Amino acid sequence: MNDAADTLTMPADWAALWSSMLRVRASLSRLGGPPPPLSAGAAADALALSASAGWQLKGTCSAASTALFAVYKPLLDAATSSARPWLVAQLGQSLDGCIATAGGDSYYVTGPHSLLHLHRLRALCDAVLVGAGTVATDDPQLTTRRVPGPHPTRIVLDPAARLDGRARALRDGQAPTLWLCDARYRARAAALAAAFGAGAKTRVLGLPGLLDDDGELAPAVAVGALATAGLRLILVEGGGVTVSRFLAAGCLDRLHLIIAPVLIGAGRRGLQLPPQATLEDCLRPPAQVLALGEDRLWDLDLGPSK
Repeated sequence: MNDAADTLTMPADWAALWSSMLRVRASLSRLGGPPPPLSAGAAADALALSASAGWQLKGTCSAASTALFAVYKPLLDAATSSARPWLVAQLGQSLDGCIATAGGDSYYVTGPHSLLHLHRLRALCDAVLVGAGTVATDDPQLTTRRVPGPHPTRIVLDPAARLDGRARALRDGQAPTLWLCDARYRARAAALAAAFGAGAKTRVLGLPGLLDDDGELAPAVAVGALATAGLRLILVEGGGVTVSRFLAAGCLDRLHLIIAPVLIGAGRRGLQLPPQATLEDCLRPPAQVLALGEDRLWDLDLGPSK
């Protein structure tokens, strides 16, 4: 458990509500298998469990805390009642749809409130997944150091074992880490992990069929393997290519798309989906919008019925 505290001004009742959410999350299985049945015994001080409506606020909260809870509630509900893997993706981009400059500078497209939101998502999920491009460019730690909460298992998705094994997530030992590659490249990844001192908590996992016959990523293969490993609630954190592939494959239940008030111009694109012939064919999911400082979070519901 990380003892860090939110560093920005938050509603006076937020800390107690967040602690209740963490206690609820800790009471639920993170070890695979079907989720526990709905039970009042899993309730925390500020939350109550309803068989028909999932987790609810017990008493009166500030408007700001109530709005924040609405964004995290689907994760608690999924951890409680979903027997299948449940995925949420998060992507921060500019007004003109870029996640970085053309040269790769992405520190920071979004603001500090959005960074805290990302760390909260990590704390509520079993695992956080990033692609090899993000690891090579940003070398992220993928921890919850900015908020109270447990570190998730870190998933480095590197189908062709392109990384050199020096990334912090593979070596620092702060949390369990899976280096995920196609079975054809497992030996290369294992050799690099050994050569550059991968931490004791790092494991190379080679998956048959992670790359299809055309060399394209099969996201469902990765999701299935993670579920088998006991990781049901998964945050797909980036980058834009990885999030886009999981979205196009229909693997996401939720997308948190954060828009920052900045214009980058000819930069690296965020979401990139296959073209559609008509607007009628385009995704138009139910959404709620939340202010995160100067940024705006679009919480998009991509569930099976959408």
